[in-house]
Formats: sequence, structure tokens, C-alpha cells
Amino acid sequence: MNKEHDYRLFVLAGEVSGDRLGAGLLGALGERASFLFQGVGGEEMAEQGLVSLFPMSDLAVMGYVDVVRRLPLLLWRVRQVIAAIMRFDPDLVVLVDAQVFSKLVARGLRKRGFEKPILLYSGPTVWAHKPERARAIRPLYDEVLALFPFEPPVMDRLGGPACSFVGHPAFGEKRVPAGEREELFLLMPGSRIGELKRHMGMFGQVAGQLHIRYPDLRFVLPTLGHIEARVRREVANWPVDVQVVTSRTDRSRAFMTARAALSVAGTATLELCAAGVPMVATYVMDVAMKQIEKRLDLKFFSLPNLILDRPLVPERLLDRPRPEAVLPLLQDLLDNPAARDAQVAGFRDVATLMTQGTAACPLQAPVDRVMAHLGAFRRH
Repeated sequence: MNKEHDYRLFVLAGEVSGDRLGAGLLGALGERASFLFQGVGGEEMAEQGLVSLFPMSDLAVMGYVDVVRRLPLLLWRVRQVIAAIMRFDPDLVVLVDAQVFSKLVARGLRKRGFEKPILLYSGPTVWAHKPERARAIRPLYDEVLALFPFEPPVMDRLGGPACSFVGHPAFGEKRVPAGEREELFLLMPGSRIGELKRHMGMFGQVAGQLHIRYPDLRFVLPTLGHIEARVRREVANWPVDVQVVTSRTDRSRAFMTARAALSVAGTATLELCAAGVPMVATYVMDVAMKQIEKRLDLKFFSLPNLILDRPLVPERLLDRPRPEAVLPLLQDLLDNPAARDAQVAGFRDVATLMTQGTAACPLQAPVDRVMAHLGAFRRH
């Protein structure tokens, strides 16, 4: 046992958005006490000193199709993580998103007698489908740290684990004051390989049509380093010039100056919302998602609309790529300053909820929730 540290913590993230959450948590914890960290993460957690057990990209899957395709690797990594945790003997385990993988790890740990706290940071979408999952994960997790204020009441109603609203890092950054926007249009086709396959062609066609109608528009596609080469190969064949950016500085500059955006539903819509960029949200479902969608009873699927429970952002959920389904929405947005202003006003309401919570579900800091569970432990 290393006596130089107050606590041992195992943190696992399965994709870029989780890596960002994990990095923020590690940084905040380091200001509270002395920690020895172990786990799985990406570039941002590495900046906080974490040496990943294996590449985080091994876990970056979405939907049942991706899971089935990579099942042998995932199951091998599950066993590896469980064995590493049991050897490390941490005071607490934080599993960030990666719902299928995290559940298998938590279940394996409980079967092996691991009794210390296991927290799930970013909970399953039990409010969208398979609500029975809430009760099923109750024995696995001591607490779920939810990103959205509507989640804890749902988790409680469905009989799930304890759940606290801890906010989203997109709203923890300094807001950009509203000002004059440039003739710049953002394209956000996703960061997972499956999403790129389903969306890139459609986004290229949309950009080409927008260029014909709005020749002064400049197009920027923010992406991530590990998929940059793939994205550049695809946009090279598009009918319009597109600037692909990967650095945080270039991404931030684009968000500060863009007039509007087309984005896949997901974390990107929150980033655009926090930066005050009006948007249209869309998502092309894969085969498994189409089957799930038939059973859903969702009024909305984009996060700003879900948070406000009203149709702020125009959205289109698609069974196949259809540029004609989103083009009219984008043209309405670009032609109508009042529509853009209405979205920006609504984004301020989203920001209020995401930075304060509600009277019944106030915002709490994730580091406070972790430290609350660690209160019973101190290594000396």
C-alpha cells in the first residue's frame, strides 16, 4: 500500500466526451487531497497524469451493432479492467458513461466481492428507452452522477440508484458574449466511426446546396485528431471547400464566430448551445436504433429541447440520409434573424438550468459527490 496518498481512485472513460468529464474530475480531486489514480482514459485524462491501461478507443462504441461487432475485444477488456481494479484495491471506482462496458465491469466487481463505492458518471438514458434498466443497475452503483436536471427525478421514480445532478462541462466554461456573427457555418457530423459513415455524405450534400444559395458562407468542420485523416479524405470529395479544424483554439474561435450550424444530436448540440450558435439537429439511425425508435415515446431527441421540454431547436430524426429533410430547416434559420435570436434566447434558459438546476434538483459539484463517498476512507 502506498502511504504517500490519501486515496486511491480508479477512473474509466470510454470515449472523448467521457475523457473530458474524467479529466475535469481528476483535476478537481487533486485540489482536495492526495490521490493515486489508475484507469482508462484519453488525451485529457492523460494531461491530468493518468496512464491508461489500454487505448480508450477500444471502448468507443455506440449502439448494439457496434457492440456486437467488437464483443470479443470488449469482453477481454472487461476482464482486464476487473482484474486491474481488484489488484489496485481502490477506495472508489468511477465509471464514466460507456454504459454497456461500465455495467459489465460493475457487475463483475460485485460478483467478486468488491464492496467499496462504484459511481456511474453520466447515467443511462432510462428516460428514453428501457426504463427497467434503472432498477436493474441499482445493486451495481452507489450513485449516478447525472448530466441533466431532469434525470434524478426519473431515476428515483423508476427505482434506480441514488442520483445527483452535477451538470455538464460545456456550461462550465466562460460564455462568449453575444455579438456580430460571421458568414461561417459549422458542420458537426459526429465523432464515432458509425456516425461518420451515416452522416458525412449527407452533410456534404447539404453544404453543397447551402453554398449555392448562400455563396458567401464559409464552412468549418471541427473534429478530433484521431479521425482527422478520415474526415479530410471525405471532405476532399465534397462540392464545397470546408476547413477542417482540430485544435481547441480553432474550435473555440469557430464557435465564437459561427452564424449557424448543422449538428448530429448529442454533446455537440450542448457545446453549440453554450456558445450561442443557432442550429438544426439531426440524426441518422442505424438498424438497431430504428428498432428501438419504434418503441420510444419521445417528444424530442436533441438535448436542448429535452432540457427545456419544448421545441427550441429544429430537429429531424432520420431512418436514412436525406438532405432534403434538413435543408428547408437550415434555410429558414439562415434567412430569419428572428428565428436565430429566439434560439439564442432559449439557450440562455438552458444555461440557467444547466448551471443552477431546479429547486427540487439543484446543481452539485461532481467532486463533492465523490468526496462524500470517500469520507469514510483515508489511507494512512
